[in-house]
Amino acid sequence: MEKLKDKVAFVTGAGSGIGKEVALLYAKEGAKVVVSDINDDNSQSVVDEILKSGGDAIYVNANTAVPEEVEALVAKTVEKYGRLDIACNNAGIGGKINPAAEQSIEDWKTIIDINLNGVFYGCKYATQQMLKNGGGAIVNLGSIHSITAVPGSVGYAAAKHGVLGLTRNFGVEYAAHNIRINAVGPGYIDTPLLNALDEQAYKTLVTRHPIGRLGKAEEVANLVLFLSLDTSTFINGGYYTIDGGYTAV
Repeated sequence: MEKLKDKVAFVTGAGSGIGKEVALLYAKEGAKVVVSDINDDNSQSVVDEILKSGGDAIYVNANTAVPEEVEALVAKTVEKYGRLDIACNNAGIGGKINPAAEQSIEDWKTIIDINLNGVFYGCKYATQQMLKNGGGAIVNLGSIHSITAVPGSVGYAAAKHGVLGLTRNFGVEYAAHNIRINAVGPGYIDTPLLNALDEQAYKTLVTRHPIGRLGKAEEVANLVLFLSLDTSTFINGGYYTIDGGYTAV
């Protein structure tokens, strides 16, 4: 049974990693999917994979740090499919590693623009459209660092903490309008974001997860799907970790 039959969804940062797996899973469950990213080649490959499997998808290039582009993403989704039922605000970057007081202003602004402002824009414009639909579900990608520090990445920690705050606010403010907004907090997931790590750094990360490994993007996608379903109607304004026990220690 297709759990998202007749639903329309967009996923930002869907060209690779968690976003890609969310887009593929949404499509597998019957949703019409707008794949959004700034990497045209990767994103078109995701669309092609969905179409080859019998699904329905298009690609929209959008930089989530630019509010006009996120607004246009929602407009193009509605232009193509007539409505918007689900939004997954996934796009994000890791940022440069520096002590907090040595974080450059430019790098700070860049990571806040993408990892926090971009999620706000996604929530803002998706909510405006969902009010016209009569409801919908939004899932924001936070992190374990929405509730913990991450030495060397003050911008990342601040942005992900902010995602948790805006998720709760949107959830409370629009609950009565049948719009649910939740956040997920992945631990370290084996995605291209970790490609820059050397072998020792990778092994150290693994040891911080009691389960004894890093997460898989498809595991996070399964949680995102659950929070996107109509069967999750009493779940709102929440934050759900998926971290192999990282934050339990």
